[in-house]
Amino acid sequence: MKVAIFGRYYNTTTPKSVETLFKYLENQGSEAYIETEFYKLIDKEPHDIKDYSNYKTFTELDKSFDFLVSIGGDGTILRATMFVKDLGIPIIGINTGRLGFLATIQVNAIEKAIQNIIDGKYRISERSILAVETSSKNKDIESMNFALNEVSVSRKNTTAMITIDTYLDNEFLNSYWSDGLIVSTPTGSTGYSLSCGGPVITPGANNFVLTPIAPHNLSARPLVIPDSTEIQLSVNGREKQHLISLDSRIATLDNGTIIKIKKADFKIKMIDLLNESFLQTLRKKLLWGEDKRN
Repeated sequence: MKVAIFGRYYNTTTPKSVETLFKYLENQGSEAYIETEFYKLIDKEPHDIKDYSNYKTFTELDKSFDFLVSIGGDGTILRATMFVKDLGIPIIGINTGRLGFLATIQVNAIEKAIQNIIDGKYRISERSILAVETSSKNKDIESMNFALNEVSVSRKNTTAMITIDTYLDNEFLNSYWSDGLIVSTPTGSTGYSLSCGGPVITPGANNFVLTPIAPHNLSARPLVIPDSTEIQLSVNGREKQHLISLDSRIATLDNGTIIKIKKADFKIKMIDLLNESFLQTLRKKLLWGEDKRN
């Protein structure tokens, strides 16, 4: 078994997580590779990881890898998709961050989780992603034009609202007068969209959701649409440019640029252990049922 390990940040639990993971995989006869920049990040910090200088590294993935382990929070998993792309390599997350809707494995449960994967005691959750095209060329978008959580447009260098002309399958929907608009996948429904009043959507649902950011008209509510819909946006406002973000990656576009958003022709695979489920995660992370009346 060949395993990739990726992370973005260093905290007090990072060395323990990496060492435990590598040692356990090695003992099980598996090959482990750590992403080069993550390796360098850890190496700059004080740590006591045994034989760290001998760890194998990678800069790109190929289909020879069986799965990828993300060490961090949900944002780290979003970044991990940039390595996985359309290779179909499943991802599982060890949570050293905060909330953790995607990264659900705790540091003290690493060995048990990896053994369950080795034993085949898991299921694959396929997550729809968004693909983006723009009428004007933009290198930042063209190089990585997909998002697992959401694509959003928002104002830049101004406190004034922007106008977002929105079409669904070439039919006019609305001109949102707001700070921005979020187009979210089911996976992203528990992220930025949720904080702006959007609904929670289960991962297997074939839907996207449009969630306005601080709309001027209070009647502009989140809208759930089929994920077969092609969404077209065009932004105008007092400034000449606006921002577009694909998960955590941000680019600048000129006003009037046509933005087309649709479901990508591939999916991201997430590993779900059999003792975990999305509904359990909802109860645990959002504290559903934590009420004295229950």
